[in-house]
Amino acid sequence: MFPQEVMDVIDTVLSHNAWRRGETINLIASENVMSPLAELLYVNDLAGRYAEGTVGQRYYQGTKYVDALEDSLSKRFARALGAAFVDVRPISGTVANLATYFALAPEGGLVASLPVKFGGHISHNTVGGLKALRLRSVELPWDMDNFNIDVDAARKVIEEKRPNLVILGASLYLFPHPVKEIAEIAKTVGAYVLHDSAHVFGLIVGGVFPNPLKEGAHVTTTSTHKTFPGPQGGLIATVLGDEVNVQIQRAVFPTFTSNYHLHRYAATYVTLVEMEVFGREYAAKVVENAKALAEALSAEGITPVAERQGFTKTHQVAVDVSRFGGGDRVAALLEEANVIVNKNALPWDKSVLKPSGIRIGVQEMTRFGMGRDEMREIARFIARVLRGEDPALVRRDVAAFRKAYLEIKYGFKINREIVDKLFASLNLYT
Repeated sequence: MFPQEVMDVIDTVLSHNAWRRGETINLIASENVMSPLAELLYVNDLAGRYAEGTVGQRYYQGTKYVDALEDSLSKRFARALGAAFVDVRPISGTVANLATYFALAPEGGLVASLPVKFGGHISHNTVGGLKALRLRSVELPWDMDNFNIDVDAARKVIEEKRPNLVILGASLYLFPHPVKEIAEIAKTVGAYVLHDSAHVFGLIVGGVFPNPLKEGAHVTTTSTHKTFPGPQGGLIATVLGDEVNVQIQRAVFPTFTSNYHLHRYAATYVTLVEMEVFGREYAAKVVENAKALAEALSAEGITPVAERQGFTKTHQVAVDVSRFGGGDRVAALLEEANVIVNKNALPWDKSVLKPSGIRIGVQEMTRFGMGRDEMREIARFIARVLRGEDPALVRRDVAAFRKAYLEIKYGFKINREIVDKLFASLNLYT
C-alpha cells in the first residue's frame, strides 16, 4: 500500500504509541496526555492554515472560524485567571516568555531570576533567551533550608541592582514562590514581576496552587501541556493596562511568531472546559499523589529532597541520587525498566551538566487513574532498580502493572459518531 520507508515511519509511531501509552510509567514532570475528545479535535484543517495578526485584524482571509476560536479561548482563560488580557498565540511557554521579556525590558536591561541549579528554566537565564535578547541577569538568592527563594536576601539584590523585570516560577518547582513578598519589593524599584506558571498551570486552574496574578504578579506566562493537560502551546496573561498589553501583542506578532499552530485552539478550549468540570478533583489528586510517592520513596530508603517541608506541594518530587551514580545513570537505568524520569540539577550541584538528581512528576499517571496505592507500587519499582535488580525484570512487572491503567480520566469521553463526523469533515476516507 505504501513505500517501505513510509511503513517504517508508521511502524515507528505505532511502536512509540504502544510503548509510552501502554507499557511505561511516565513520570516526566513536563508532559501529560490530552483527553480523548481534545486529542481528537487536535486533528483538524487548521493545521495547515494561517491567521497572522489579531482577532478581527488579520493579514489573511478565510479566518472567521479562527477568530471565533481564538476570541472565545482568550476570554475563557481571562475569566479563569482573573486577567485583564490574555494572548493564546504563543506556540510554547518559551515563546511566551521571550515575547513578554521583549515587551517589558529594554535592550541591555536587567532581569532578576533563579539560575538553573535553583530550578529556573533555561529561558529565564542568559544561557537561553535572555542572552538572545541582550538582557543581563542577576541571580535571586536561594534558601537551602526552606528550598525556596530567600526573601530577605532577594530584597537586598532587588533594591541594590534595581532590575527591570523579576522572574518567578521554575522548572523544578516543589513549593509556591513568595510572589506577594517579591512583588512588594519589586514595586519599590518599579520592576515588573513575571511568574512562569508552566509547570503548575493546571494546579492554578484547579484551585490548589496560588494564582500569581492575585498575589501581585503583573504577568503570568505558561505552556498548556504540563499539569494543564492540553496540547503543546503557550499563553500570556496580564493585569496590565492597554498600552503594555499592545506591546506584548506586537512582540508575539510580528516579532516572535507568524503562524500560531491554530489546530491546537479547539483542543485547548476543550481542555479548559474539562478543567472547569474536573480540574479541582484532578489537581488535588495530583498533589496528593506527589506527596504519597515522596513518602513511599522515603519509606524505601530513597528520601526525596525537602523532607522537612513535607517534600512537595506540587506535582513534582525531586530525589538526590548521587549515591546511586547520579542523575544521568539513574534516569537511564529507570528507562530500561520502563520508568521514565529525567535527570535534574539540584541546588548544591557544582555543575548542571553533572546533575545529582532526578525530577519526577505524577500528573500523567494521575490522569490514568492512579492513586496512593499505585504511588507505593511505583516507589517499589524505583527502589528495585536502584538496589541493583536487573531492569529487564522490573520492566516486565512494570508493563504488567500498567495494563490496568489505560483509560484517561478527568475528561470528556468520545463515541463513534463524533469520531466519524470529524474525520468525514476532513475527507480522510475516499
